[in-house]
Amino acid sequence: MTLATTHEPATDLGFLLHKHPDRVQVFQQSFGNVTVFYPEATEARCTVALMLEVDPVRLARSRAKNTPDFSLAQYVNDRSYAASSLLAVAMADVFSTARSGRCDARQELADSVIPLEIVLPVLPCRGGADIAHRLFEPLGWVVDAEPIPLDDAFPDWGHSRYVRLRLSGLVRLADALNQLYVLLPVLDESKHYWQGPDEVDKLMRSGQGWLASHPDVNLIMQRYLGRHGELTRAALARLAELGDDVEEAIEPAADEELRQPKQQRLSLSQERHEAVHRVLLDLRARSVIDLGCGTGQFLDRLIMSPQFTRIAGSDVSTRSLRNAARRLHLDRMSERQSARVSLFHGALTYEDERYAGFDAAVLMEVVEHVDPSRLVALEHVVFGAAQPGAVVVTTPNRECNALYDGLVGMRHPDHRFEWTRQEFADWSDRVAVTYGYVVERRGVGDLDATLGTPTQMAIFERKGGGR
Repeated sequence: MTLATTHEPATDLGFLLHKHPDRVQVFQQSFGNVTVFYPEATEARCTVALMLEVDPVRLARSRAKNTPDFSLAQYVNDRSYAASSLLAVAMADVFSTARSGRCDARQELADSVIPLEIVLPVLPCRGGADIAHRLFEPLGWVVDAEPIPLDDAFPDWGHSRYVRLRLSGLVRLADALNQLYVLLPVLDESKHYWQGPDEVDKLMRSGQGWLASHPDVNLIMQRYLGRHGELTRAALARLAELGDDVEEAIEPAADEELRQPKQQRLSLSQERHEAVHRVLLDLRARSVIDLGCGTGQFLDRLIMSPQFTRIAGSDVSTRSLRNAARRLHLDRMSERQSARVSLFHGALTYEDERYAGFDAAVLMEVVEHVDPSRLVALEHVVFGAAQPGAVVVTTPNRECNALYDGLVGMRHPDHRFEWTRQEFADWSDRVAVTYGYVVERRGVGDLDATLGTPTQMAIFERKGGGR
């Protein structure tokens, strides 16, 4: 990360950061080394660079003893190369005095807004560049978020989940550092450490003066606090105690930031779980795999049903799998129960023999998170290679988005597309014909006479009933 100012004399930045422009300083962290240096330091412009070199061995050793070991995932990840919670924690430690706004040598300057430019060349941004604009622009920043291609040699593959972020504006330095500390992991929506009750204290301290008035305060809290409902409610209560006028947060399902239509009294997520569970019971499936299981909400329901003698969950996110393991209490299961349930790391666009051999597979709110160009690969992996006896797919009905107050765009920032009822019918018919299934479609949620139901479901069964 680089941070520059053109306030004159620009070298006063060294006083504000408590780091001399003529020195190169190295600081040790539990997960690597941080180097602070100044690529340029003149009266007209001064730039400080913070470079974190992540030690993957140290990072892996910091894994908690009761955390499941998902093979190479702890070594093969983006944490060494992208601005994530690791960088935010390192920055908070190295610039701790600057974050407090204290500077005996230049206190008046520390209390003032100054021209700042911050550049993060590689930043995970779940939901795309629009989320970066949405989070930083209300704070007074001019935002330039450039999506990074998945592969320059294959432009048709589209953008990756990373952006090159440049922020510029007149901002107090302490506010800028605290905003980065909070919003970097919010954009990434992942932290490298376990979150406890002290996370609320950290959020309150770092968000002082700007968080309560942010139009997306609820989104920031939910993502920063790892979607822990109790922590989010505690944070809202703390803001209320401070006299801040903050709306009560809507508690969405752990895997979506979906605002429900006003007339809907029940959680749409719960209705989906109930509907899919009923289909699996009607199919008389004995073995079920939840593809894209997330934090294990639906797996928890399956475990409670004795009909299902073999249950598996797979997800591309190791963080979600760790949360699922905690939710299901895998470490405390009896030997008989643990033999019945398994979790594993996998990507649905690559063949994996572990996907095969199940009576039924579930793709609940998953396909819309896949880039359209990779959807054919998912179809082949699930329907062509794994070939479960039945596949249950749910996905949003885009037509119902008109019922969601204030919703602009898609229901979730990570959705790559959302289908109309006709588009879903065309897709499911094509997949059924291609891979030898018959398909039935149903709706989930309150029925609108014109727009249909908010969730659409397809039930694929192999011709001949072979499983």
